[in-house]
Amino acid sequence: MLLSDEDTPPADHDQLFDRYHPVLFAYIRSYAHSREDAEDITLDAFTIALENSDIITWERPRQLAWLKRVAHNKLMERSRHLRRHPVLALDPRADTIPDSSTPEQMALRNESYSQLRLYIRQLPPLQQRLLLLRYGQGLPTLEIATLLQKSNQATRKLLSRTICSLRTMYAHSPEKKGER
Repeated sequence: MLLSDEDTPPADHDQLFDRYHPVLFAYIRSYAHSREDAEDITLDAFTIALENSDIITWERPRQLAWLKRVAHNKLMERSRHLRRHPVLALDPRADTIPDSSTPEQMALRNESYSQLRLYIRQLPPLQQRLLLLRYGQGLPTLEIATLLQKSNQATRKLLSRTICSLRTMYAHSPEKKGER
């Protein structure tokens, strides 16, 4: 009995990615909080698959089951992390400024943006670049880690510390002291 192309195991990790990426991404996206999280977790799962040379020799159902298990574990890890470290807005006022374009609201928004730019300029160059890559260019942390030649975990920690630094700057700003 001849096996069709669909039934044969992939010959290398590129074929593994091509075959399972859409399925795995759809699976992860159905549980992830955002598309960005789903992309990061999908890349994490395939990165782990690259480290496992035996996966190429497995049969197709076992490969998919293994990839889904890795993705599930990564989803749980992300969920636990978000429970321990909830995501907060950099500036609580950002949620209260309406989107309408009255002159007062535009002035408040511009003032907030200029204050944020000032705080970002006070950060070290590496942290400034990290913010540009993550929020300016929308890159996932795995790609940023590659560009910065750091591990994914180190990049995530640096991003977290950078955001905490910005929050601290906001908390100690002269405007905040005047509001108390």
